[in-house]
Amino acid sequence: MGVVVPKRYAKRSVTRTLLKRQIRAAVQRQSQGGTGLPAGLWVVRLRSPFAVKDFPSAASDALRCAARGELDELMAIAVRRGART
Repeated sequence: MGVVVPKRYAKRSVTRTLLKRQIRAAVQRQSQGGTGLPAGLWVVRLRSPFAVKDFPSAASDALRCAARGELDELMAIAVRRGART
């Protein structure tokens, strides 16, 4: 699995590291659920910046919770799509 968090979308290294850890944790939660991602090469990439005014701290609990919720939703979609093929 590859993780890409571009500097232009997450300026602070603390934020990029937090997001990468959240991505890896989301994949691990899916695999522990027994219905993990289908075999293959997976790349997770941050495609747009997050609102800095909504998350003023680089490692805030609000950012952590928002990332976790969105990642869990995306992983669930990926698992469902993988189960159909």
